[in-house]
Amino acid sequence: MRKAGRMGLFGSTTIRRALSGFGAFCVLVACTSPVPGEPVARVGITKSTVDPGFIHGTDGGEIDRLAATVVTDVQQHWRENFEPTFGRPWQPVNGFYSVDSNDQAGKPPPCTSHTGELEGNALYCASVDAVVWDRAALFPVINTKYSGAAVLLVLAHEIGHAVHHRAGIGAEEQRKQPERYPTILTEAMADCFAGATLRWAVEGKAPHLRVTQSDVDTAMGVLMVLRDPVDTADVDEATHGNAFDRASALQDGYAEGPRRCAAMTVQNRRFTVSESAVTRPARSYQQSVEAISAGLDRWFGGLVRRNGGQWSKPDTGSGASCGGQGPASFCVAEHAIRLDGRGEPQRLHEQIGDYSVGALLAARYGLAAMAALRRSVDGAGAGRDALCLAGAYTDAASRGTDGSAPLAPGDLDEAVQVLLGYDYGSRNVAGTGIASGFDRVAAFRTGFLGGAKACGIG
Repeated sequence: MRKAGRMGLFGSTTIRRALSGFGAFCVLVACTSPVPGEPVARVGITKSTVDPGFIHGTDGGEIDRLAATVVTDVQQHWRENFEPTFGRPWQPVNGFYSVDSNDQAGKPPPCTSHTGELEGNALYCASVDAVVWDRAALFPVINTKYSGAAVLLVLAHEIGHAVHHRAGIGAEEQRKQPERYPTILTEAMADCFAGATLRWAVEGKAPHLRVTQSDVDTAMGVLMVLRDPVDTADVDEATHGNAFDRASALQDGYAEGPRRCAAMTVQNRRFTVSESAVTRPARSYQQSVEAISAGLDRWFGGLVRRNGGQWSKPDTGSGASCGGQGPASFCVAEHAIRLDGRGEPQRLHEQIGDYSVGALLAARYGLAAMAALRRSVDGAGAGRDALCLAGAYTDAASRGTDGSAPLAPGDLDEAVQVLLGYDYGSRNVAGTGIASGFDRVAAFRTGFLGGAKACGIG
């Protein structure tokens, strides 16, 4: 249960529990790069640092120095952007608290009863207008496994809660109007505000931080381990959203700025965390390929025929990659989809889940559909269009429409995970892909939210 006035980044989980139960963690940490398999360089994001003396309970160490630098720049972002967004000046956050969750005798921070309660977490305490974090079991982990940009994401999210409180969506409004301001909406707003802050930093406007697009990709990776469990309902008072919901909110803020975040409502926002209610027994790799391919054939065949093309199901089987497309490839001459016989698809199936392979297959079917409609499959935008169509198919599958097999809980997050970690799904038939995980997820989202028409096919 959430305590009144307390808004954390992770809902009912913590970073330690999340990482200990996350079987594919190595995929995210080691593979979020344009060239799959090569680790991302962990570089610092600070140009200069800020003395953490203003932080309550600080030990003055490196982690709190990073945190002090981040919150200083995040507040600078809101000094510049709060009034243009909301029509009144920014009021600084009242306090910042650093806690060693291993110190059981330590003084509890606001909104907690003991230091261990904050283990591996961070929160915004509305009752005293303060941001609190665990410097022992949160920031050292995500700074090492991801980057300082992940620390920026965490603190920008928590200050994002202070933003929507200042904008008139506070704990009292949430208590009185839970249907209008459910937790999942305010958490999406905080993720969105964090995305807007990240964009501001990437544009070089932060006084002390140096953040690149590559840093944003690694920061997005942390959303995968901080997502809600697959059985979470969107009406749960601790719901933060699945990885797709959280990445979507962050990307909206990044692309469109804080006004987009401020305009979020339950009427104009789609939350997918509890849409897929279908459960199924575990499937083997081969069972997954067969079941997913059948749904892909029905949906893409219908799409091609509705647009005046002729469709025949591509032959699908194990074989060498065509054109350097990776573990799943569309071979134009043979009208075939080949899954790398050396075991990479099976590894993805085992480490991430069956829809990681499903998303890659959907993108290859997207290329097959484009070829059937005489559209370019080797041009600069072909891989992006294929990913967009994969998203459109996935939306249909999530709803169980157009003859597709309904997705199960967690499938959508598996798609986000493989797209964020690898460029396979974005490669055209010549093997050229999209370097940025952020952009790959964005292309997939375009189709998921807008359908095939958003991909240029009616």
